[in-house]
Amino acid sequence: MIQKKTFMQIAYLVASESKAVRRKVGALIVKDNNIIALGYNGTPHGFDNRCEDINNKTLDTVLHAESNAISKCAKSVLSSDGADIYVTTSPCVECAKLIIQAGIKNVYWCEAYTNMDGIKLLIKAKVNCEIISV
Repeated sequence: MIQKKTFMQIAYLVASESKAVRRKVGALIVKDNNIIALGYNGTPHGFDNRCEDINNKTLDTVLHAESNAISKCAKSVLSSDGADIYVTTSPCVECAKLIIQAGIKNVYWCEAYTNMDGIKLLIKAKVNCEIISV
């Protein structure tokens, strides 16, 4: 069985694919000890890969790593219901809502986002949240 730290290390490897300058984030959705989807923060298909404007502010078109991974599951025949998600940065509120709706039961994260409202929402929804150090 693959260890939680190993999955988190893979999430960091996925994050390295992001074209973001300020913060690179990676996410893995894991079910039955198998990676079923991955994502990193970036722009939708067909958009310029730039994530920040000239003032280094994140562009509105940027998708978060969690939403990219959940979207990839939605496009496939694989269900995220009952799965785990490993994210290099704790989810924001918007991604927390997607995680809840996707039926993900466990959220593992390493670095704190600018606020912890996403984690608070997940806990309120009875989603297990755990910090994984790598």
